[in-house]
Amino acid sequence: MKRTSTAIALGMILLLCAVTWLSCGVKSAPIPPEEARPERILDLTAESVKDGVRLRWDRPRNYAGGKSLRDLGGFTVVRAEGQGGYQTLVEVPVTDQERFQVQRDFTFVDQNTQLGADYRYVVISKTIDGYQSLPSNEITIRRAVPPPPPDPETFTLPTPTPIP
Repeated sequence: MKRTSTAIALGMILLLCAVTWLSCGVKSAPIPPEEARPERILDLTAESVKDGVRLRWDRPRNYAGGKSLRDLGGFTVVRAEGQGGYQTLVEVPVTDQERFQVQRDFTFVDQNTQLGADYRYVVISKTIDGYQSLPSNEITIRRAVPPPPPDPETFTLPTPTPIP
């Protein structure tokens, strides 16, 4: 009888240990913070448009560690005027986490610019839980009046160069 109750108690303890181990949510090694942040944006571009300076960049697809990025939360656009220091300009949220098709590229128009002034921009991406990427490539632009669109009345296609 004593042997049966010891076996039952041991079986219950093993069952409890197995259930506890299986119910634990963490099944892999922890990820270092430098690998949990989004990969760095390397394709930031800028152009002068009628309303200001238009910035464009592609969505980061991976974490810095190489795994697929699933929790992109937004971007911080940072600007410096001339040779001055950088200041946060705007936070651009990402709102497509639950959608089937995600936004592939992002744009932002900085309307608070002056003609003839020089500006430098970088973009930092962030995960929902606050991990930040390294700053993007720096882009420098002088705000200028954009060229007018071609006049349809006088526009002609360029003549192709003959092949030698």
